[in-house]
Amino acid sequence: MTIKSFSIDYNAVNAKNTFTNGDHLTGQITVDVSKKTKIRSITLLAKGKTTVRWTENYGKYTVVYYASEKYFKIEHNILTDCDICPGRHVFPFTFQIPDRNMPSTFKAQRGSIVYSLQAKLSRSIKIPKKANKMFTFISKADIDLFLYYVTTSNKKVVFFASGNITMNIHTERMGYQQGDALKVTADVTNSSTRTVKPIFYLYEKKSFFAQGKRRVDTQNLFKEKGESVASSTRQTVTRFIPIPEELPPTILNCQILKLEYRLKVVLDIALTRNPQIKLPIVVLPATPALLQQPPLYTLNHQMDGPAAKLLEANLLNSTHL
Repeated sequence: MTIKSFSIDYNAVNAKNTFTNGDHLTGQITVDVSKKTKIRSITLLAKGKTTVRWTENYGKYTVVYYASEKYFKIEHNILTDCDICPGRHVFPFTFQIPDRNMPSTFKAQRGSIVYSLQAKLSRSIKIPKKANKMFTFISKADIDLFLYYVTTSNKKVVFFASGNITMNIHTERMGYQQGDALKVTADVTNSSTRTVKPIFYLYEKKSFFAQGKRRVDTQNLFKEKGESVASSTRQTVTRFIPIPEELPPTILNCQILKLEYRLKVVLDIALTRNPQIKLPIVVLPATPALLQQPPLYTLNHQMDGPAAKLLEANLLNSTHL
């Protein structure tokens, strides 16, 4: 075999081995040949792309829904029309990741956001050899997502069950970095004859869009029961919900795939429908600079006005999930 091996690899720029907007990615293409070989070309292809795909059954028929979204496609010629001697040859390369708004790497059952490198070796009258390598891209938190990091959130529900029950939910902010703790406070006023108990959930919502259809998947990430609130009493219940360091950042900048998070607080009341409150939670990539910013805004879901509506627009379009 003339071509003994053909591979591509890249050099890490940080401990997490991730890249972001505008980074320069360097690496090397390695080819090992057993004898003198004429190479027509060695090319490098770097690209970023989202694809979604799922099926739905309609009686005897199965419909496949598919869509894709491309962010960049960069091609470089590394070597052209050259004879190489027997042995191992290393060809370095470098390219800059476009400094534009692109979603972070993500993978799910019905869709994925992938950033990849491909090396291609071509010879005359031979099938080209290819080597592939994926890299992890983490999008910089833009100014829109930064607003969520410095915005507090409140929501209130009033419910009747043998007397009025009021629950007000408050979070210090809507945006949290990976590894943060989400502090949520539930103020419960129980004027009914029943004992009630708040239950706290954090769940993810994945939305996929193709051919005019939408597919939504949800999954609970955290669940914990709070203290019971006895009849004719008022109590404040506080919980700290951990945001795992490995939790993927929120994705709102993709037309065909969205990843969102919700805080849900359910008031458990015996023998009746349980009222609930949902608040949007934005997970941001861990960025030290964000920690230096104090809370600037308050978003009260009972308030009405252009500022509140603008801030909520991206996250509260589907309040039923």
